[in-house]
Amino acid sequence: MKRLVLLLAVCAIPAALAGTLLASGNSAPSAARPAAESEAVNFISSCRFSHMNSDDPIVYPRQVGKSHRHTFVSNTSTNAFSTLASLKAAGTTCQRPGDTAAYWMPTLVQDGQAVAPTGATIYYRARTRGNITPFPQGLKMIAGDARAMMPQSMRVTFWNCGVEAGVPRSSTVPTCPEGRGSSLRLHVTFPDCWDGRHLDSADHKSHMAYSERGACPASHPVAVPAISFIMRYPIAGGANVELASMGQYSGHADFFNAWNQGALTRLVNDCLNARRHCGRGV
Repeated sequence: MKRLVLLLAVCAIPAALAGTLLASGNSAPSAARPAAESEAVNFISSCRFSHMNSDDPIVYPRQVGKSHRHTFVSNTSTNAFSTLASLKAAGTTCQRPGDTAAYWMPTLVQDGQAVAPTGATIYYRARTRGNITPFPQGLKMIAGDARAMMPQSMRVTFWNCGVEAGVPRSSTVPTCPEGRGSSLRLHVTFPDCWDGRHLDSADHKSHMAYSERGACPASHPVAVPAISFIMRYPIAGGANVELASMGQYSGHADFFNAWNQGALTRLVNDCLNARRHCGRGV
């Protein structure tokens, strides 16, 4: 009888308290930040389309027209000759005036014609425990594989039609339904751990790594913001759509940090490290 009463009492414990009690017992708690909390701790840059060209100042610096066609947002000056100094001296298409970083993706093509995006939303999130370090000035990185001929991990890149469309994320271009808030989007998420030494690497990726279960690997111990770069297009998608880098699987994006460093540091500390959801606000 006593065992039955005890069992009923335990069942009556609220879920949140029960989780706390379980974590304090013999079962090891999960190292990962809960998904809902991770998504909520963020700040956002909303940026208009800037320009297109076939330059890539990370992969092909000072080589005009060497790359496949790219679509740029934020910094208005990005080209083959871009440097930290030139980017910092230029303007931005972002609502946050301090965000003069350069972001770019391969240009979307429909029936052989380039499609200009309606804009981009760039999330900066906290996906690791402990304090987040702002990106150092001049850091460069690439996420995704420009040569991919098969689906990549959807942790890195995927297509969808927006949260209101009810279309699941996909490795291939979906056909988005008609309706408010529905249009084609390409998502690319950058790694959130840095080796703490190099601003770039030969493959533009090795100095960075993705966190696992809320922690950075020992080889890349410095936690930095997790950038999710979402480009929005004024089309519904479909089979006649591809990327300038090749097909539908080659989603990738580049980032060159030229933020006003004071503005970036304040946002990282006041939002990510304070575990506050700032969204588009301060």
